[in-house]
Amino acid sequence: MKLGGRQIDLSTPVVMGILNVTPDSFSDGSLLADQSAGSGFRVSVDKALHLARTMVVEGAAIIDVGGESTRPGAHPVGLQEELDRVIPVIERITAELDVAVSVDTSSPQVMRAAARAGASMINDIRALQREGALETVAESGLAACLMHMQGEPGTMQQLCDYDDVVADVLAFLAQRVAAAIGAGIPRDRLLVDPGFGFGKTLTQNYELLSSLERFGDLGLPVLVGISRKSMIGKVVDRPVDQRLAGSIAAATMALERGAVILRSHDVAATVDAIRVHCALKNTKQGR
Repeated sequence: MKLGGRQIDLSTPVVMGILNVTPDSFSDGSLLADQSAGSGFRVSVDKALHLARTMVVEGAAIIDVGGESTRPGAHPVGLQEELDRVIPVIERITAELDVAVSVDTSSPQVMRAAARAGASMINDIRALQREGALETVAESGLAACLMHMQGEPGTMQQLCDYDDVVADVLAFLAQRVAAAIGAGIPRDRLLVDPGFGFGKTLTQNYELLSSLERFGDLGLPVLVGISRKSMIGKVVDRPVDQRLAGSIAAATMALERGAVILRSHDVAATVDAIRVHCALKNTKQGR
């Protein structure tokens, strides 16, 4: 797959490491705060770089930088604040590490600035639906992940009505893929994400996971983001920082059903899961 000026071999699944530079991330964002900033939140670029470097050493092929919390109930972030959070981090990572950088944003302005800063990919929970987003990605030459979300982060968990969650999400993604190609984005720069946890009930999330192989019908790489999410927490009844085992179990099920990019907070463990999955797959193929 082409990511900007890079190419990533997806014949073996890869890990996208999560780097949230937000104060209210449900996982790790507040740990990256600049403690000398006084009141308010400002990201420490040094801390963000250290975390990115750790994830690269652990085997991450992509680092996904996000400056807007998209957890259920999250409030929107202003454009300048999002830029201030993500652009210095992207610039530092691309200057010092040999890794593809993705920016988790829906804003065309942030997309353009991230491209100038060295990003290779746009990871958009709104599937490039904001005005100007399709054209921006087409002009930038960057890759784009199109994700399904029902509504907006602040309201999405109140909008979980589907005729058939798998068929409805598939139809939405097929429509967005067609729109992206129509706007001039080549297929080899596109991937899809069913959007676990974004406007879905617990049961619907597991229906999507059970039927994940159907998303291969779109003919594009499938990205899955299930790391530490409530669909894990509600089943194992553990807080966010104790969901590793459940997350790896779900990631392994996603691999078995065709996922090739796993977005994860826990890179080393997820890389190990991929290695075991591939060893078993290669053994079966060798018989």
